Amino acid sequence: MSNQGQVPAEVIDCCSPLAREPLSGAQAVELSRLFKALGDPVRLRLLSLIASHEGGEACVCDLTGVFDLTGPTISHHLKVLRQAGLISGDRRGTWVYYRAEPDALRRLSAVLVPDAVVGA
Repeated sequence: MSNQGQVPAEVIDCCSPLAREPLSGAQAVELSRLFKALGDPVRLRLLSLIASHEGGEACVCDLTGVFDLTGPTISHHLKVLRQAGLISGDRRGTWVYYRAEPDALRRLSAVLVPDAVVGA
């Protein structure tokens, strides 16, 4: 029997779609807002520090010493992340404690993982 007309498996794998379906307009708008907030290296690192902090939340006092930036600059970046819905925070005394929002992180990762279903 001949293999003529058959497509090798490695060609199928390399050319297969990476997602089940394209993003809807609403999904694209929502995800672009999240990715835009992460488009700054300081904000990306802040989110990483918060998400990986022991106990799942980080005090702003734990974040400011990591960067060679002023407190107001760090506050601005945290505000952008908060407005995008990537983090939330609550005040305890004089400090604010931040935590990453798992649903927002899942929406971002769903776009980056092949065959993931994205829900906005």
